Amino acid sequence: MEFSGYDINKYSPRQMVALPLVLLLLAGVLVGYTTLTTGLPVTPGIDFVGGTAVTVFTADSKETLEATFAGYPLLSVGEGIGNGKYLQFGPMDDTQLQDLARLINEKYPDAKVDQIGETFGKTLQGQAILALIFSFIGMAVVIFLVYRKLVSAGAIVLAAFSDICITAAIMQIIGIPLSLGTTAALLMLIGYAADSNVLLTTRLLKRKGKLEEKLSGAFRTGIIMTTTTLTAIAAMWVVATAGQIQIISEIASVLLIGLFVDMMNTWMLNAGILKGYIRRENKR
Repeated sequence: MEFSGYDINKYSPRQMVALPLVLLLLAGVLVGYTTLTTGLPVTPGIDFVGGTAVTVFTADSKETLEATFAGYPLLSVGEGIGNGKYLQFGPMDDTQLQDLARLINEKYPDAKVDQIGETFGKTLQGQAILALIFSFIGMAVVIFLVYRKLVSAGAIVLAAFSDICITAAIMQIIGIPLSLGTTAALLMLIGYAADSNVLLTTRLLKRKGKLEEKLSGAFRTGIIMTTTTLTAIAAMWVVATAGQIQIISEIASVLLIGLFVDMMNTWMLNAGILKGYIRRENKR
């Protein structure tokens, strides 16, 4: 079975796991460095550090807006349909906030302003990290209880961890902040990673038949599942981005990245580990 030139039965286990492990190592270095410098694996957005979000409808360009608010901690300027612009500012003292409010009222009287306090943002940050940690631990415990073998269960947990780590590194590289929306997307990705890897592991270990046939069948089914999901999420991303629905756009962006990463980890990393494991078991 081939997909985009990838024949899952053509390569040896070592060849299959090489690329995912190298990317996991590089991602781990980047995520580790970001954690040391910011306290989080991905640079946090205003949801977690506090700040001000401003939505304006103006024909002014992104460059004009950046020049207008040059004296304030402007983090980003997002663009949507209908001349909509979404501006995010970092934490400011009371004097800066008052000055910013006056400037916005003068230039954009119809603007919508939302403020998140720094203390509240820190609380959300802690809750989000705990949610990710406990969700992953819960998934790992269930997997080990179901399979009861270190190699098969460990391969699923490793693939899921790699999904999260590499996705977080890509988020950091392309500038997607860690927010409530992206945290929700990472939580969803943990569940999807478990599903796709459980499909592969169950097909290979529980069904009878030749290894190559079982692997090809699982690959075919898994790719169809993931492609269907990718299509739906891509459509969601287009609609949300065009309609300037930021939280949905962020969720869709992270899921798109994560699903492509999951395809690699499921059908290269996990499949390679299981292929090597089954071959060794058959030789005994």
